[in-house]
Amino acid sequence: MTIEQYQEAVEWLFIQAPNYQIDGQKAYKPGLDNIIKLCEFFGNPQQKIKSIHIGGTNGKGSSSNMLASVLQEEGYKVGLYNSPHLIDFTERIKVNGQNCDKEFVYQFIQKLKNLPDDIHPSFFEFTTIMAFEYFYQKQVDFAIIEVGLGGRLDSTNIITPLVSAITNVQLDHQNILGDTLEEIAQEKAGIIKNHIPVISGDENEIVKKIIKEKADAAHAPFIDATLITAEWESDLKGNYQEKNIKVVLAMIQELKQSGFSISDQSIKHGLMNVHANTGFIGRWFEFSKHPLTICDTGHNQAGLEQVFKQLNSINRHKHVILGFVNDKKIDEVMKILPENSAFYFAKPSIHRGRHPEDYQNLLDVAKISYKIFSTVQAAYVSAKQQATSEEMIFIGGSNFVVGEFLEKNLTDKE
Repeated sequence: MTIEQYQEAVEWLFIQAPNYQIDGQKAYKPGLDNIIKLCEFFGNPQQKIKSIHIGGTNGKGSSSNMLASVLQEEGYKVGLYNSPHLIDFTERIKVNGQNCDKEFVYQFIQKLKNLPDDIHPSFFEFTTIMAFEYFYQKQVDFAIIEVGLGGRLDSTNIITPLVSAITNVQLDHQNILGDTLEEIAQEKAGIIKNHIPVISGDENEIVKKIIKEKADAAHAPFIDATLITAEWESDLKGNYQEKNIKVVLAMIQELKQSGFSISDQSIKHGLMNVHANTGFIGRWFEFSKHPLTICDTGHNQAGLEQVFKQLNSINRHKHVILGFVNDKKIDEVMKILPENSAFYFAKPSIHRGRHPEDYQNLLDVAKISYKIFSTVQAAYVSAKQQATSEEMIFIGGSNFVVGEFLEKNLTDKE
């Protein structure tokens, strides 16, 4: 296999299957029929691995990577399935921090091209069965599986895990999951399985009640992670990580009660070496110090509120690069923009990327200092020219904005 063959195969995967990350709601295919058929076709690899299931609106990626890092420190072989990827497709499927082998991806896609006619998977269903099969072939001790979207009807919900976790529930993807927090919480709680412990990381009493009622109905032990006193630190920065750490500690406690050995030393070292152990980037990622340049993939309203709150706590003039996709409620974002900032709005280079000219009227009403750019890189070059070494640059608003920035500039930096 050549790198060109690999790239062509991945491009085929994107083109053949509807992809929510690119196409939005029309690509969303709720239900488990396809993934059940896919798993049966490949011999149900998900039944041959020990899995851990992590759902929630925000914090899934951080929590899953922190847990993976801790388990790796203990000496376990850990599979990790996250989405979306920032730079390369293989980031979605990792074993002990190493991206999925491109040869495996290429060969597996050849098998996907020959599926029976009655199976019509989405892009995410394709990648989910790919992850299950890879983890089975690699004989991982644990496979940490992040929910793609929602929970009840998500293709990852075919697994029966050792423990499940719901990090939090916020308003996001209302066009798919429901208009209210209660409706979305019901969808998220759909990952709860009979007799399988579930960790809840949400402080909202309404959300907590819904998750607990679902757990009680399934005779599943309910663990409230918000009651944990977290005295551990992580190299994943961002004030919001304290809540994610509590979820991780609760999952670790459940695994220990199931007989798995995990020492305090592994917890300490694992939490402090997430970047090195898993290669996770994107959440409050420090790209450079002079000027201080931070990326963060927080993109829904609750995530952006947390990120902007932290930006407001930093006493520097800020150059803030933002970009959004078509379904973003930009008028709501305008209400929470960080203070003491110059703004650079850019169009993410994907089909769903929204050009700032489309919402320029909202920028004018917000009475902020802003410029508009057709690409993220052009916005970054402009911000870098304007920022002094004592000021700050922030890049965010969308996974695609951060991915685009890192794909271009991490390579140049190296």
